[in-house]
Amino acid sequence: MLAVAGRPPDEAGWAIEMKWDGVRAIVVCDGDECRFYSRNRRDVTGSYPELAAALAAATGGRTLILDGEVIAQDGSGAPSFGLLQRRMHVVSPSRELIAAVPVQLYLFDVLAIDGTPTLALPYLERRQRLADLAMDATLITTPPHWTDVPAGQLLAVAHEHHLEGIVSKQLTSTYQPGRRSPAWIKTPFRRTTEVIVAGWLPGNGTFAATFGSLVLAANDATGRLTYLGNVGTGFTLADRRRLRTRLDELASPASPFDPPPRLARPAHWVTPTLVADVEYREFTGDGLRHPSWRGLRTDKTPADVEVPK
Repeated sequence: MLAVAGRPPDEAGWAIEMKWDGVRAIVVCDGDECRFYSRNRRDVTGSYPELAAALAAATGGRTLILDGEVIAQDGSGAPSFGLLQRRMHVVSPSRELIAAVPVQLYLFDVLAIDGTPTLALPYLERRQRLADLAMDATLITTPPHWTDVPAGQLLAVAHEHHLEGIVSKQLTSTYQPGRRSPAWIKTPFRRTTEVIVAGWLPGNGTFAATFGSLVLAANDATGRLTYLGNVGTGFTLADRRRLRTRLDELASPASPFDPPPRLARPAHWVTPTLVADVEYREFTGDGLRHPSWRGLRTDKTPADVEVPK
């Protein structure tokens, strides 16, 4: 079950949780084994062997399906997606990596207990069932939820502690697998930065005539253009049509920087003269995480655009 983005509801009937900046995981425990699955249903158990072992020990052999977030904390104790990336792409981490980048599992929902689905239960009852499982251990946490604290106050707390934002969940809502439901509303904090448009990737369906995403770049500390990621959201259809016209006018046979191998074949390159604003959640060092288009800028030149600090 996924959340929609929006402002937190200013009314009764909602609970609020903190939004943890990690990777979502559905965990299936059966007997003495627990397996972790990503949002695209990949088995990622091998990336977090210590979590799988700790959870198996904590379940006491029960059969459970749980929902949560795997996080890695930085020096201040705040979840860091950039730090977590050192673990999430490693199929079998070494002892040294496990020690260098410790991870935790934050559980916030339960989908089945001992073979009985809990999907149809209201949110508050599922949270109580999860609490009754007493899953808290050294590497496993069931974080709190609040039903009587104003959203504005919790947003301030989240911001103070460098968290990603908050998630509001309707008290009577059922768990709806595979759906982005308005019964869950995420309110993340966002940052903005200027970027240089370096190219574009083809789109499908409605976007076949325009583009799927834009290739972004910025100047590094030495003044060299470097890849920042791709942005494919935040555009209106009119934006896409206007931009595609500009992109065609700026078409270039070669990339303006050394592109990642996955972009070398499908990308269409342009002369890097367009400067734009994007919102993003975090700069990981490898690129912008969850960027969203805000628009072109005419008050900045490509030379003004630097990699986010």
